[in-house]
Amino acid sequence: MVRAWGRTALPPLLILCLLHLQYSPLVFAQEGQEKEPATLFARASEMMNLRRYKEAEIDYNKYLELNPGTATVEKELSQLLQAQSSLQSAYGQFDSGDFSKVLEYINKIVLVFSPGCLKAKLLKAKALLAQKDYSSVISETGFILKEDEDNLDALLLRGQAYYYLADHDVASRHYQKGLRLDPEHSDLKKAYFGLKNLLKKSKSAEDNAAKGKLRLSAEDYKKALAMDPDHTAYNVHLYLGLCKTLVILGRGKEAISSCTEALNIDSDLVDALIQRGEAKLLSEDWEGAVQDLKEAAQKSPQDMGIREALMRAEKQLKLSKRKDWYKILGISKTASAAEIKRAYKKLALQWHPDKNVDNREEAENMFREIAAAYEVLGDEDKRVRYDRGEDVDEMNMGGGGGGFNPFGGGGQQYTFHFDGGFPGGGFPGGGGFQFNFG
Repeated sequence: MVRAWGRTALPPLLILCLLHLQYSPLVFAQEGQEKEPATLFARASEMMNLRRYKEAEIDYNKYLELNPGTATVEKELSQLLQAQSSLQSAYGQFDSGDFSKVLEYINKIVLVFSPGCLKAKLLKAKALLAQKDYSSVISETGFILKEDEDNLDALLLRGQAYYYLADHDVASRHYQKGLRLDPEHSDLKKAYFGLKNLLKKSKSAEDNAAKGKLRLSAEDYKKALAMDPDHTAYNVHLYLGLCKTLVILGRGKEAISSCTEALNIDSDLVDALIQRGEAKLLSEDWEGAVQDLKEAAQKSPQDMGIREALMRAEKQLKLSKRKDWYKILGISKTASAAEIKRAYKKLALQWHPDKNVDNREEAENMFREIAAAYEVLGDEDKRVRYDRGEDVDEMNMGGGGGGFNPFGGGGQQYTFHFDGGFPGGGFPGGGGFQFNFG
């Protein structure tokens, strides 16, 4: 005969069986058992396993009230309190930005005494993320997600680690999984849409560059870079793209700055060295261009494009060190033959040593330069070769550094003839005036 229980309370064991739960004398203790030391100790231990540390602390204290001086319980309670205190200290160090100290507290104390502490594990992952140790963040959050695959904090942290490694597809999947579990999770929403907007702006920059809309492309690159300055693994490519665009636009100084930012992130980025070399050519920093392109050529010796760019830079550097005959005569590079002759005549008269007795040495030097300049620019063939960058200096005057000397002995004789003589007289023989240097 089956007895009806009516209003009589069902035995705890029967309740557990009906609910298909595992019987736990620690949770469903008979009346009075919760005051037994053995039950208190066992329940405290289980609360520790369940990470319910406050309840464990209460049971340990109750046990010690009944059995003061029990070394084992005192030790476990001491470790629990030490772990709790260290965890609080770790939170404080995190807020102050001392992430190494955070990890020290967690690794050496909290997780030693309480290996299953979820709060400590998550805080550890946050500290590692702040230290930019992204691989370790992925590892630590992986352990958490094995125990609880729906842990939103772990999904966010793991997604952020992949994001900062520029593995955007994997990062996005983590964010999306978290948002499916909690569509209103503010941090997950911010991370997901931040990534989405970054990729959208980056694609716009690339598309505009491909279409030849270079100014729009440059603006898009700058906007993308402003979205997350700490995202160096991705920003290095944005800086390089911006640099290339600015080089094409002829904005050398800006391009140098952008490529330098890329190289600060990745010093081995050959493309950035090449583009910065080109930007320095635009800015007439010939030595800097040669230096960058030489380094690029050493890193990529088979690239003929780099070697050609280096040859251009070396040629410009060499040209920059020779005499600028146009500048000496005070004329533009497009001056006509008549303009060259007029400029020469004017300066030769102005700086003739006989007309500069008070500063004869300076006048002689200036006169040498003027004569050498006219020797090249006054000869159409030499001028063409000079403009092409050939070493015409070496033919007759050695770059103005000693080969040509209208006042020295020995060497070629130079004759200068001016119709009408020098203005104002001062020289014997009116009319046409001729002077020779030999």
